[in-house]
Amino acid sequence: MKRALSVVALVALPLVALAPPASAVPVTVNYACQATALGSTYPATLTQPLDVSTPASVASGGSLSVVYDPQTATLPSTVGSFTLVAVQNLTFKVPVPANSTYVSSSLSGGSGVGTPTLTVSGGVATLATTGSIPGGGTFELPTITLNLTAGAPGTIQTTLYGTSFANPGLTATGVVRVPLLGNVNVPASCYPSPNPAITTTTVV
Repeated sequence: MKRALSVVALVALPLVALAPPASAVPVTVNYACQATALGSTYPATLTQPLDVSTPASVASGGSLSVVYDPQTATLPSTVGSFTLVAVQNLTFKVPVPANSTYVSSSLSGGSGVGTPTLTVSGGVATLATTGSIPGGGTFELPTITLNLTAGAPGTIQTTLYGTSFANPGLTATGVVRVPLLGNVNVPASCYPSPNPAITTTTVV
């Protein structure tokens, strides 16, 4: 049962720049997760690779883009002896980097997640999916592009969002079929642990 209630930990979150061009930095993000169901909480972990692109340098006051490029992922169809019915309400957050000002954002690509939306508020960009991803299904979150204006000379560093289960950077609801109980919703909250800088852009 514990393995079934920790199903969201098995969900692979899959997640250009203005001149000078940048190459993508591949990273593996380790998330600490906590699933909640039937009045109990269950710890879990999630390891997710993704690519982040930023320019190597930019002039103070100049334009730059940060790109989070997700990977295609496939959900398991079972977890232990339990059936994974679906994963839904998947959200993924990234912060607008310090020493930059948000200008605009866009989504591109993606499949199997309905019509995703991206909102930016309070210095945080939130990608929310509307689709229900079936167990055993393949999906891809869209690429997130944040268009920014560089601040004062120094650096702009990218990180992911989230500091605790109460302030998560990744949330989702797993639906598992449990004998005698039927479908059980399993909300989960995750945050990157550790959460080091992924890329650094020099502002000159």
